[in-house]
Amino acid sequence: MHNTIRFILAGQVKEISDVDPSRTVLEYLREDCHLTGTKEGCAEGDCGACTVVIGELQGDEIRYLAVNSCIQFLASLDGKQLLTVEDLHPKDVRTTMELHPVQQAMVEQHGSQCGFCTPGFVMSLFAMYHNDPERDVNRSEIELGLAGNLCRCTGYAPIMRAAEQALRANRKDNFSGLKKQSIELLESIQTKESLQVVSENGRFFAPQSVAELCDLLQGHPQAVLVAGATDVGLWVTKQHRKLDTVIYLGGIDELKQITDTGNHLLIGATATYTDAIGAVCKHYPAFRPLIERIGATQVRNVGTIGGNIANGSPIGDMPPGLIATGARLALRNKQGQRLIELEDYFISYGKQDLHADEFVEQIILPAPSGNQLFSTYKVSKRLEQDISAVCGAFSMQIEKGKIANARVCFGGMAETPKRATACEQVLNGNAWHQQTITDAMKAMLEDFSPITDMRATAGYRMRVAQNLLQRFFLEHADKTYPVRLGVRYGGGFQDGESADA
Repeated sequence: MHNTIRFILAGQVKEISDVDPSRTVLEYLREDCHLTGTKEGCAEGDCGACTVVIGELQGDEIRYLAVNSCIQFLASLDGKQLLTVEDLHPKDVRTTMELHPVQQAMVEQHGSQCGFCTPGFVMSLFAMYHNDPERDVNRSEIELGLAGNLCRCTGYAPIMRAAEQALRANRKDNFSGLKKQSIELLESIQTKESLQVVSENGRFFAPQSVAELCDLLQGHPQAVLVAGATDVGLWVTKQHRKLDTVIYLGGIDELKQITDTGNHLLIGATATYTDAIGAVCKHYPAFRPLIERIGATQVRNVGTIGGNIANGSPIGDMPPGLIATGARLALRNKQGQRLIELEDYFISYGKQDLHADEFVEQIILPAPSGNQLFSTYKVSKRLEQDISAVCGAFSMQIEKGKIANARVCFGGMAETPKRATACEQVLNGNAWHQQTITDAMKAMLEDFSPITDMRATAGYRMRVAQNLLQRFFLEHADKTYPVRLGVRYGGGFQDGESADA
């Protein structure tokens, strides 16, 4: 093991050997480095004012990802490059007015007013600037890429114009010219040794294999497991919790793998939404509009499907759809692997079927059958960056005009993600027509007793759940109906649809 965090900042290798395991990147930048261009707004990964860019080696390229520094732990930067808004000008800004192309576009299009949010927008645009630079970035992709950056002044129109100006094809900047040197610097700090940082404030472990993780969990069963920290980060920033022992999973390549066997998609627990969306939606396209509404780009770049499951939230967006498909969960400890049905993992509110020395290793998603219908829907007050009031998922096979293998699951309707078994009983074996759907909607009253809270009333939740089943039928009936309004598909709205609907 090595005990020093090494990462690149401002073109130099930084080494830190004494760090609080829950110290955030934002705290380090502002308090230790006095780099105050990166702002704190919400401190929970919603507003984007704290956006920085992480550079990671990917083969012989550098992959740039926008992330929220307010909930990213500093020690997770080991082996990576950290870029802030101060890095973007090629020379000292005090002696030259030369700006990065995304900054210049923001100036020319009047994309900044009070300026507080501007560095975050610039860094999100910088990440897009370097991803697939040979082609134009279209408007829908820009909307998706900037959904995690909030501005209270501009109304967004000048920012969008700036993005369209900056993100034209054949993009090059000073980072393009320094690519070789940046890769060499990154290569110089790569190691096959695991990280272990121990300080008076706690311990931070970053194992590099599943076997090593099993050993660590046996010795530290109360440790907090962290992958993207999009949930755990809020324990620190909002609940002010002290994390004595953190085990970071981002260095375990085995847990990042996504394997398509033909019959199943095996999704490693630390595969991010950004990395998994293509493989998941290849089998189940209906997952795309849902995944694109989980957090924003900064969250999806580090947030993981396994983490969404492991935290056991009753309003996690992925479990209902995965349960509806019949997904299973692979859990592991030093004794070996244990397979369970994903729906059985959720026991009650705050309680999951996970032993003290176990961790979520893999999600096993079955490939759809030829006559399977599947959809999943998220209902929330805002289209972007909002927690679900209700999340519903439906999977059925239609055989000779009758429904078979109906699986209906909801989040937000009970203390865990829960199947609507009475509803399913009405559906299975009966005709695929409106009367069956109407009867199944009534049966949901036996399945759920939702609560009233800040997101929705109990009555609203029940009505929405019933109506989502009706929507599923209308979308998949022989005569389809134009029932989708204001839902983004693949980074854009369908023709004839309104973003305001």
